[in-house]
Amino acid sequence: MRAARFHEYGRAESLVIEQAPDPHPEPGEIRVRVAAAGVNPIDWKLRSGALHQMLPLELPAIPGRDAAGVVDEIGDGVRGVSIGDRVFGLGGVTGATAELVILSAWAHTPATWNDEQAAGAGLASVTAMRGLDALGSLAGRTLLVEGAAGGVGSAAVEIAVARGATVIGTAGERNHEFLTSLGAVPTTYGPGLAQRLTVLAPHGVDIVLDTAASGSLDALVAIAGDPKRVATVADHAGGQRLGTHVVNAENDSTLLSVAAELGGQGRYTPRIEQAYPLERIADAHAHAERGRTRGKIVICI
Repeated sequence: MRAARFHEYGRAESLVIEQAPDPHPEPGEIRVRVAAAGVNPIDWKLRSGALHQMLPLELPAIPGRDAAGVVDEIGDGVRGVSIGDRVFGLGGVTGATAELVILSAWAHTPATWNDEQAAGAGLASVTAMRGLDALGSLAGRTLLVEGAAGGVGSAAVEIAVARGATVIGTAGERNHEFLTSLGAVPTTYGPGLAQRLTVLAPHGVDIVLDTAASGSLDALVAIAGDPKRVATVADHAGGQRLGTHVVNAENDSTLLSVAAELGGQGRYTPRIEQAYPLERIADAHAHAERGRTRGKIVICI
């Protein structure tokens, strides 16, 4: 199969397109012929070597954790999916940016999503929902999402709105119209946020989800008034220091199915900032490293 790989840690230019061995599913897994794969912060952090001490890789490695496509091989013990089904989901921390990928968690792709949207849904939706679930019931509550225009943030906004929350989202001014389209009340991040919120939420903010790791967690805890009313999916060190909920993404087929159901109802649509062909994966990684994306970046295989 064709795949993007890196043979040593380094810059995005270290990525090459070459032949790699075809993978095969173990029990409980499926193999998917990939139509598109997501690009997530963990991808370029692993490639650069920034996470080498925590997550050492066997090189050469194929970047990518989530993908969408068509099932073409099924491992022992798998039920509820057939060869030819359109699915999206998650595999290991690497392996998705290739013609074939092994998934250990998946859901059927709703007809309302194209392949690029499905590829952008896996890690973003699971991360967002685990962060939201840590905060309890959302119905009738006011939620502040820090970093609401990014892949996880935009997913969190739509899912929270679908669950009955009033959502205020922070982003740069260029993304305020985008946040409004998602159902959020937009505001800017940074100094003066608490004062701006007194106008936007005169009765206060009930709960906060941080998706940005922008160094704002202390201020977010002060806004919420209690660290247990704050969850972070991005600033783990800060969250542990302050006592907030600290959330990691997990390969969870149940959460993926919830995302797919919301997608089929038209209540959650993964937002794609840009789709790159496989041959331009270095450009996609460089784009992701610059940050401040509006939704997700994906690779079309």
